[in-house]
Amino acid sequence: MARSAGAPLSFRPRPGSIPESPGVYRFRDAHGRVIYVGKAKSLRQRLNSYFADFSALHPRTQTMLTTAADVDWTVVGTEVEALQLEYSWIKEFDPRFNVKYRDDKSYPYLAVTMGEDFPRVQVMRGAKRKGTRYFGPYSHAWAIRETVDLLLRVFPVRTCSAGVFKRAGQIGRPCLLGYIDKCSAPCVGRVTPEEHRDLAEDFCDFMAGNTSRFIRRLEKDMREAAAEQEYERAARLRDDIQALQRALEKQAVVLGEGTDADVIALAEDPLEAAVQVFYVRGGRIRGQRGWVVDKVEETTPGELVEQFLLQMYGEAGPEAMPREVLVPALPPDAEAITELLTEQRRARVEVRVPQRGDKKALMETVERNAKESLAQHKIRRAGDLTTRSKALQEIADALDLDQAPLRIECYDVSHLQGENVVASMVVFEDGLARKSEYRRFAVKTKEGDVASIHEVIMRRFRRYLEERSATGELAAGEPGADDPQEAHGPIDPETGRPRKFAYPPNLVVVDGAGPQAAAAQRALDELGIDDVAVCGLAKRLEEVWLPGDDQPVIMPRSSEGLYLLQRVRDEAHRFAIAYHRSKRAKTVKESALDGVPGLGPARRQALLKHFGSVKKLREATVAEICEVPGIGPSTAEVIASTLKGESP
Repeated sequence: MARSAGAPLSFRPRPGSIPESPGVYRFRDAHGRVIYVGKAKSLRQRLNSYFADFSALHPRTQTMLTTAADVDWTVVGTEVEALQLEYSWIKEFDPRFNVKYRDDKSYPYLAVTMGEDFPRVQVMRGAKRKGTRYFGPYSHAWAIRETVDLLLRVFPVRTCSAGVFKRAGQIGRPCLLGYIDKCSAPCVGRVTPEEHRDLAEDFCDFMAGNTSRFIRRLEKDMREAAAEQEYERAARLRDDIQALQRALEKQAVVLGEGTDADVIALAEDPLEAAVQVFYVRGGRIRGQRGWVVDKVEETTPGELVEQFLLQMYGEAGPEAMPREVLVPALPPDAEAITELLTEQRRARVEVRVPQRGDKKALMETVERNAKESLAQHKIRRAGDLTTRSKALQEIADALDLDQAPLRIECYDVSHLQGENVVASMVVFEDGLARKSEYRRFAVKTKEGDVASIHEVIMRRFRRYLEERSATGELAAGEPGADDPQEAHGPIDPETGRPRKFAYPPNLVVVDGAGPQAAAAQRALDELGIDDVAVCGLAKRLEEVWLPGDDQPVIMPRSSEGLYLLQRVRDEAHRFAIAYHRSKRAKTVKESALDGVPGLGPARRQALLKHFGSVKKLREATVAEICEVPGIGPSTAEVIASTLKGESP
């Protein structure tokens, strides 16, 4: 055990004092609070890596170390013990620099309270209770109730609350469900406690996937009743069979009947990750659940999977553990994780990445759900007014601005090996996208991204100065500048709409690091604009760069300000990519028809409009080409021969 305190990194353990054994270590801050928990196969090798070369560490690791004032460790015997202790400490101390998954909503479960004298079927949310069997989770509570309503025909288990159950026993009369045979009415003694428990056990077996034996039993009873000419009883049994089959139909068959697996998929960006799990039992999807996580430190998909498996199965009972866990990437200590889960289940558990077939296809479906979950989470987060205000203030504080940047413009350049260079400008006002203000540019320079950024900023703000000069707009601080009638900016008298580049931003964000930010600042300086702040946002490490600075501004990973900057940058990237693809597709179409002699722009456009693509035009006959207005037989023959001569 090592203990010391003082300035950042002054608490490095003495050489040779760290054991080479596997173990778990804790970093603490100056107040003694645990801020990070990690495990290692070799404590000496892992901890020395933190202190070897501080400048080479990831910025977020640097932040953790400068926050820390102390490190201690505990030696364990095996990697499995290290996993168990790491999970225990993370749960106990809730360290700020560790990955922590949280439900993206409260999912309902179908629960059977087997710990009670008369088990009850109900919908439950929240923490799990001892002695209760859980099935799901489900996306919606109504999905549970539909399933239960069908199954109560065959398994008439109690569903009433304790108060209703007690009152029915006192008055000697069951509730409505008892009269319509959807409850066996143990409250009034129609069945014994043992018989009612058997019904509850059968209900649980059916929900756990052991379905075929119940259907076979009912089919046998139905045939016997029909043979004995008990047709009413046979009809009731037929309806019971149909009810069970409808309950099964609500749970799609996706894998083989004996498949018992949890399918886990990730969707992530540099700041957050979303996890979705589909629970497959007996080859059917029995439920799904989602989590989201703020990525406080840089992590690989495998590390995210490892942390998720520890959190999800850390306290799960054997009945909740599947035979197979399908993951998008294997955790770093896959063997240790597998051994730990096997101990939890008390039977073999396989952790693997599906490579082909139905399981691979299901993994892709779960991944699409994870991507949608992450997108919806971002929309909900961006829509919160308090969060937006906090984000803008954090940006102002980090960049040392006089006021919160209520209007942010972001620029991104897109090209393919220097061809079809385009740029986008997106606008966020008060933290929300203002899509009517988006603009796009066909870039003329061929000298790289830095020169392209300079050109685009010059063009955008030159237009701003022209609009300002044309309208006589007053500069800030001049008499009349605060007139409320000028609050919405200059209006084009011809269209009645604001002029395209009339509004200046408070902050210009460019996609890139120091060189791109410097190019944007240089363009503004050349135009004499000194009241617009500039920064760059680099993708790889999500670092914020100010023009002329040698070191980036590191905003906290959980910062709402960094989240907003990332969202603005990603929107600019999306808009630029969309424009680049459309321009490249148009270039391909036009270049294919450029080689046709005597074909002008108007007729090229008419051909593309009629056929939709050059590929369909190439497959058309001469007669079909002649159907286009303005295209005669001789021209159609030239078009067909030219295009088919070009085709591979």
